[in-house]
Amino acid sequence: MTVSSPVQPAAETSPRFPETLAHRTLAALAQHRVINAGQLQGLLQPSSRARLAGVLNTLRREHLVEYITMPSAHRMRAWFLTREGVRATENWSEVRGRSKYPATGKTVASLVAAHTCAVVDTHLAFVQDARNRGDEHGPWDWIPETVHQLPDGELLQADALLYYGAASLHGSRVQLRAFVEVDRATSTSGKLASKLIRYARFYTHIQVPVAGRRSAAAQQTVAPGWQRWYPVFPRLLFVLTNASPVTYQHRIADLRAMAAEHPLVAQMAVKVPLGAAVLSDLKEQGPRAPVWTRLSGPPEQWRLEAPAERCAWTDL
Repeated sequence: MTVSSPVQPAAETSPRFPETLAHRTLAALAQHRVINAGQLQGLLQPSSRARLAGVLNTLRREHLVEYITMPSAHRMRAWFLTREGVRATENWSEVRGRSKYPATGKTVASLVAAHTCAVVDTHLAFVQDARNRGDEHGPWDWIPETVHQLPDGELLQADALLYYGAASLHGSRVQLRAFVEVDRATSTSGKLASKLIRYARFYTHIQVPVAGRRSAAAQQTVAPGWQRWYPVFPRLLFVLTNASPVTYQHRIADLRAMAAEHPLVAQMAVKVPLGAAVLSDLKEQGPRAPVWTRLSGPPEQWRLEAPAERCAWTDL
């Protein structure tokens, strides 16, 4: 029941708002569930803040969007689709395969707003950095709540799947993918580190053809299950926020310990780049700045008191 295989946007538009800021605004709300006006402005780059405000108010009068007022952040409004808005956008190509659980009421929007807005902030850091560098990563190259089913029926749900085209990486153009986990330190460090185990189970699972359904020759061919969706297993990026510098250090140390000591995670870490960074560093310096800590490495490396050397996420 893998729900989100990424879909590239096509020239499909709303019959009511074709190729307009209103269309892109509705698509962004459908994509992210809850997003504040400042984030919308950064992603969509309207000609002015007043123009975006006018569009949002028009959509609200049409009963397509609604908002909540965030308890912090200068009482900023965070917007979401109403049920009518969800129905209007459900077949748009920009949001095909997105979350099946939209926030269509103020109570639900309030419950998910803090985490969802942190995920959008992470996306926006990649979008702005890509614009500055001439890379390819736009508003629709980010698939929130990407879900894959593990062999025993459990679900692996990433906060997002990132698509990124680096214009020049070591002298060549490269297409990159990454699973992104945004951590607000609302659960224990051990629970955060255990997420690596689920990714390792997905990485090591072998898809075996069902007997009797394929030829004998096909039965001899087995492949990792993830290859059904990805040519290369996506990188795994942990983005930390809402905590103190000491807490960030402890959580990164626990992630590195898990990557070194758990057999399945260590096996994955040999091939899959793993990294962690602080959201404020991404926003201030950009994801391709040396702000990421590698999570892989032998135990004697992560136990050192000296801070680990940092790198760009493209160099993990």
